[in-house]
Amino acid sequence: MSQSTPPSEQSTPPSGAASTDGAAAAPAPVLGGDVPAPARGNVTLGLVASLVAALVAGGVYGGVAGAIEREIGWAAIGVGFLVGFAAGKLGGRNPVLPVVSALLSLGAVYLGQLLAIAIIAGKELKVSASEMFFDNFGLMTDAWSASKDFMTFVFFALAAFAAFAGAKKATE
Repeated sequence: MSQSTPPSEQSTPPSGAASTDGAAAAPAPVLGGDVPAPARGNVTLGLVASLVAALVAGGVYGGVAGAIEREIGWAAIGVGFLVGFAAGKLGGRNPVLPVVSALLSLGAVYLGQLLAIAIIAGKELKVSASEMFFDNFGLMTDAWSASKDFMTFVFFALAAFAAFAGAKKATE
């Protein structure tokens, strides 16, 4: 029977184990290892995330609507859900987040509708959409007021409902 000998002081301890002089060695990097969890429950972060999501989603919504020269109901639902989901995912279960998300989604859809009008008018007048939007903002809002109909408000309602639901869904 052979007898094992203790390791000599020159040997290197395994990664993460204590060395012979009492100091801990640095752990080896592991893929998929200890990654800190994303911040949740921070209302301010949730509000900022929903504002950024509203601006981005409203811009995309307006770009698509302007390119095809019509609005799509499921796109308004997507805008609202994205805004609410961003707020709920980062902001947690705070009851103010679904309400603020619904309000921000209304602004996002309105912004998208104005952008769509700017894109369509820009094509007609042979000027850029940004020039139409920023230099003639009053004209864009007048055009929106003249063109609004029942479906405009249906899109608002769909977006607000989806935002409220998205914020609730994100916290489940």
